[in-house]
Amino acid sequence: MADQKKVAVIGDGGWGTTLAILLDSKGYKVSLWGAFAEYTGMMKLSRENTKFLPGIKIPGTIELTSEIGQPVRDSDVIVMAVPSQYMRKVSGILKGMDTGGKLFVSVSKGVENGSLMRMSEVIKDVLGNVRIGALSGPTISYEVARGLPTTVVAASSDESAAKEIQDLFMTENFRIYSNTDVIGVELGGSLKNVIAIAAGISDGLGFGVNTKSGLLVRGIVEIARLGTGMGAKHETFYGISGLGDLVTTCVSTHGRNRWFGEQIGKGKAPDAILKSTEMAVEGVGTAKSCHELCVKYGIEMPIADEVYNVVFEGKDPKAAVRNLMTRSKKSEDRK
Repeated sequence: MADQKKVAVIGDGGWGTTLAILLDSKGYKVSLWGAFAEYTGMMKLSRENTKFLPGIKIPGTIELTSEIGQPVRDSDVIVMAVPSQYMRKVSGILKGMDTGGKLFVSVSKGVENGSLMRMSEVIKDVLGNVRIGALSGPTISYEVARGLPTTVVAASSDESAAKEIQDLFMTENFRIYSNTDVIGVELGGSLKNVIAIAAGISDGLGFGVNTKSGLLVRGIVEIARLGTGMGAKHETFYGISGLGDLVTTCVSTHGRNRWFGEQIGKGKAPDAILKSTEMAVEGVGTAKSCHELCVKYGIEMPIADEVYNVVFEGKDPKAAVRNLMTRSKKSEDRK
């Protein structure tokens, strides 16, 4: 049994709920915060997150709350599990609270529109120089909640923080590696969602395994190209939070970004698809940020660029595929 370390999980989506359950199983005192009091009340009665993690019971030992102050004040660790484009707003709620000495763990995948900051950067931009790391990798919530073997990575420029996150979350079915390349880990987990939209479009258009394999291989090359241009290590993108996460997101039927792309491939409009779901499709906002990062750093990402054109410029998906397939000849050696 673990000591009674107190953990506040901020964000009651599928992933936040899953991690709250995992941490509770290790004997930590866990609170799970949601922004909407009415829904939190329903979860208290049913002990189930019917919207985002149906069929998985939430133990009675987990405190469910829509009041954020007390859990944050009482916690030793704060897990930030809100959608990326709301991270700044929610972090702002914590501003002014005593967060000194607490360990922050970002488990959200995205790059903020406008600022082009990674999630750990957003949190530090709002709250100051807090102790922080990221947890990322191929993590389908429903699989982790069922105890299926999963491997992820804990990253922080502070190696001791990375190892503390590793110790905090690791179980016999949830294996965690540590990494000090937080830039690469966060970018890998974020940018793969853009390629997953492309993989979904491929599925929606009725293309085959050959097509998707090409997208994955060239997609990880694009991700690594931008990431190294931003200061990350090249090898990080061929690890758990890069290639590992990319494969899962592009092939899983549970992947929201792949699903979103599939609906586009079937002829539905991006805005209509987003309005039809309450789930956060992180790749949409990240596609916009990725486009701006490529301009800023002078990086070429043809697949990501065509995703941006389809989602934001109304380009026909078949025309985007044609453009990719008929680009000028290149050497595969070219990174």
